[in-house]
Amino acid sequence: MCSGADWIPACDWPARNASGKITFGGYVLARPVAVITGASSGIGSVFARELAAEHNLLLIARRKDRLESLAEELRSQHGSSVSVLQADLADEKDLNAAAERIAAEPGLALLINNAGFGSRGLFWESDLAGQERMHRLHVMATVRLTHAALRVMVGKNSGGIINVASVAAFVRRAGNVSYGSTKSWMAIFTEGIYLELKSIQSNVKIQALCPGYTYSEFHDTLKLERKSMAGPSFWLQAEDVVKESLKALPAGKLFVVPGWRYKALVGLLSVLPAPVRLAVEMTGSKKRLGRK
Repeated sequence: MCSGADWIPACDWPARNASGKITFGGYVLARPVAVITGASSGIGSVFARELAAEHNLLLIARRKDRLESLAEELRSQHGSSVSVLQADLADEKDLNAAAERIAAEPGLALLINNAGFGSRGLFWESDLAGQERMHRLHVMATVRLTHAALRVMVGKNSGGIINVASVAAFVRRAGNVSYGSTKSWMAIFTEGIYLELKSIQSNVKIQALCPGYTYSEFHDTLKLERKSMAGPSFWLQAEDVVKESLKALPAGKLFVVPGWRYKALVGLLSVLPAPVRLAVEMTGSKKRLGRK
């Protein structure tokens, strides 16, 4: 005879079996599915490691070897089902495949739009193809995948979406035009979806995650010296960024800015008169471009 609450025996509470799978009343339960783009490194891979204990995963990125290595690690550690989809989300065909995969996932519980990259240099001196690719990845991929996910989530009245934007959404600088503008777009887009979900009293959550400088491959790819960009106190650990994001999601917090220094910076710039804000941004722009 099992002991426990009157309405359910204690032996029938959800538990893990020897294989690490979640069971209830002797049946193996399907875990909720989290989809993560840009999952092969950086913040994306940290999200995957943080979620794997309780979720099945679909990991999306361009580097298949890294995806498969991460998937094998998470399967062996957590017993979760981890699928990989090699895709360049700036490519129309690959983006279609990813959107269709998400739309067909009945267990979808979380979408993390994390794929992205940066650039440096004056806009008109930069390669136009690279600028256009950034806009396709940050903007159109976010549109398509969010649309696909919401058509599943809103019908079930559950789920969540995290759009990984940046502090650059609130702090513009020269030499960073497309990155700042696309991240600003992501923040505004997320706010609009938030208002629509609230207007229908939906339980679906959406969040704009806006980290500042974070230790990852992001700046290595740009071949930037971290110490020339900001002091050590301004650099965040990806693990801390992810934990703050996931902690805030159930409460429905719209904008998550990790780190008290960045919270203070964003709060200050949001209330400054435009001429003063532009003067502050110009100072940062000259420093970034190495000009006096």
